[in-house]
Amino acid sequence: MKKELNVFLYFFLLVSSISSFAQSKLYPNEFDLDQVILLDGPLKEGRDLNIKVLLEYDADRLLAPYRIQAGLESKSPGYPNWAGLDGHVGGHYLSAMAMNSTATGNAECKSRMEYMIAELEEIQQANAKNNPDWGVGYLGGMPDSKTVWTKLRSGDFSSYKQTWAPWYNLHKMYAGLRDAWLYTANQKARKLFLEYCDWGIAITNNLDAAQMEQMLDDEHGGMNEVFADAFKISGDSKYLEAAKRFSHKDLLDPLAEGKDILNNMHANTQIPKFVGFARIAELTDAKKYKDASTFFWNTVVENRTLAFGGNSRREHFPSKASSIDYINVVDGPETCNSYNMLKLTEDLFRIDPQAKYAEYYERTLFNHIRSSQHPEHGGYVYFTPTRPRHYRVYSAPNEAMWCCVGTGMENHAKYNNFIYTHSGDELYVNLFVSSILNWEEKGITLKQETNFPEEEQTKITITKGSSKFKLMLRYPSWTTEKGFSISVNNKPVSIAKEASSYISIDRKWKKGDVITLNFPMKNTTVQMPDVPEYLAFMHGPILLGAKTGTEDLNAIIAGDSRWGQYASGKLLPVDQAPILINNDLATIANTLQPVADKPLHFTLETKKLNGENIELEPFANIHDARYMTYWLSLTEEGYKSYTDSLALIEKRKIALENRTIDAVATGEQQPETDHNMQEEKSRSGNSNEEFFREAPADGFFSYELATASKKDLSLMVRYWGAEWGGRKFDIYIDDQKLITEDNSKRWEQSLFKDIIYEIPNTMVEGKEQVRVKFQALPYNTAGAVYEVRILDKE
Repeated sequence: MKKELNVFLYFFLLVSSISSFAQSKLYPNEFDLDQVILLDGPLKEGRDLNIKVLLEYDADRLLAPYRIQAGLESKSPGYPNWAGLDGHVGGHYLSAMAMNSTATGNAECKSRMEYMIAELEEIQQANAKNNPDWGVGYLGGMPDSKTVWTKLRSGDFSSYKQTWAPWYNLHKMYAGLRDAWLYTANQKARKLFLEYCDWGIAITNNLDAAQMEQMLDDEHGGMNEVFADAFKISGDSKYLEAAKRFSHKDLLDPLAEGKDILNNMHANTQIPKFVGFARIAELTDAKKYKDASTFFWNTVVENRTLAFGGNSRREHFPSKASSIDYINVVDGPETCNSYNMLKLTEDLFRIDPQAKYAEYYERTLFNHIRSSQHPEHGGYVYFTPTRPRHYRVYSAPNEAMWCCVGTGMENHAKYNNFIYTHSGDELYVNLFVSSILNWEEKGITLKQETNFPEEEQTKITITKGSSKFKLMLRYPSWTTEKGFSISVNNKPVSIAKEASSYISIDRKWKKGDVITLNFPMKNTTVQMPDVPEYLAFMHGPILLGAKTGTEDLNAIIAGDSRWGQYASGKLLPVDQAPILINNDLATIANTLQPVADKPLHFTLETKKLNGENIELEPFANIHDARYMTYWLSLTEEGYKSYTDSLALIEKRKIALENRTIDAVATGEQQPETDHNMQEEKSRSGNSNEEFFREAPADGFFSYELATASKKDLSLMVRYWGAEWGGRKFDIYIDDQKLITEDNSKRWEQSLFKDIIYEIPNTMVEGKEQVRVKFQALPYNTAGAVYEVRILDKE
């Protein structure tokens, strides 16, 4: 009782001591963060742990790149990780300080926020003094800012194109300053933000529409969103014009027409664009912008999203053919993607408050976002693999400075942001989270009590005030139709709507009223997009996974290496992972059996191969272990076909060996020596469990291979189907060019591709051996090549 009184005391002291903030002015359906207090539960635990982690970072190190670019001496050395994107985390950190200072009243968060704003004021003034030709209003930490922006202003994109995502980098501080005003009403932050926006307008003012499109081809974050917010904050239409100029028409136009062109596009480059489109639509009622953002959300969520709410593999949206990458690769959905998809979801819900938006938000929050935070040391996750029996890697404070560290700082700071929203006299209860809401406008305070997701019920009590309004209670799609119920003061409420909707209760509410929702959770399965033989198990909105071991969790806590975000431990064979066999896959979720005295733990009572003792539990609770979330699930007949296909693969391997006259395992010392390798500027490595060799710009490598003095021969070369960058090169047989090959974005599938080239008899006639050469073309890479074979005719 004493603890509860302390919570209420803190709540009302906070409300009385802070003036009305700007949040509800910028986003009219939201409650200010100080009006929603998290009570004990997993979200509060995650938020509090995140604050502890945030306070381990050094604000001066985050600000060092900004001071350097302004011609000031840095107070501490900058962070070395991800050099080239210097400064990008600073804005996220400022946002997180602002959110937490308001949501919790944490004095240290407030102090650090104010310190950063004071430092940024000095930096902006120094830019005006030291860089008057291009830097008035500038607040970026991007390396060599002077060269990039002076050239870009004149239409020269040479330095801009060679720099790592300039506007993406800058956008983070734009958002940080906006958030410092948004969540704390800090007027100095507002002034710095608008002056920074003025700089952005001035530096691009001379670019025509075609040049703007050329500039926007590179990742640029949510620049159109912050300009739209500047318009709402100031009322000055120049910022709205800038928001539209920063809206990438190559994406806006086709998506507004319902054309899905997203295959193999970099996912987190695109998502923030549509956040901006949605903001413009909300502020101006622009149909094209609304249509584009709505269609984008629908196609990403319905066609490209995994069971836990994340999307993308290798940071890109997969095509239908390349969706199998979710099983093959370790760089699964990126946490930044979900961060931005939740922002887009909030925007679209504000325009059109549909339950489907709240359901996606809930699924992503409770599965992806929560799972991306380690429950003990609080490290952040970049990639969440869905490859069977792999694992996640976590950041450490002051070490890894990935993009997902920046968004992670914010993710766990705003858990109370979407629990409740309002529109007119409607109060939406979107999430089932223990919390207190003070709806100042109505003079109402309510308390929600639940142990969701372990509890299948929530209770809402009006603890203060009296007012007439519509209480909008979400009827989830994941509950059983017969079991879902609502009561007010122990009297049942008639439910006329179907699931995935809101039930409206319109009455005068008063202190002491109690609303109870019961929502028994169904067990269901979710197919992997475009890979239907892989199923995930859900209990209500909660993804269930299984721990599968702890072997070789290499670098599970990353250091400051450039590629430390990848889970680099040994890949376990996919074909040896557990397989589920059931002749009625449509009802396989019914084989889940609860484990006694272990809430949300289940066993799978179905036939299994490669695994007997499988216990499922909430995926968000699995850490420091290898795991599975998707399961190859087959009928008896399907399993026979599966084993038959393995036999066919083995038969083809034997047939290939029988046709092979000579072969070289590229990248391996002895085979390359045996085949008299010659090379210039080439390199070897190991990737995807096989060795390779490649040669960058103008380099080459070659091997001598036997022909057995035969004709009608073929050359088989093994490539990886998902290489980065330009991959254009010539292949020679001795001194004659066989073909110019171009593997640049050719397949976009994380599978090996064995390509066979017919060799003209004139190139091999009378020869016992030939030299096969791979010559890179300018600005391209030859390979990577994983194997070379000379084949006899079939």
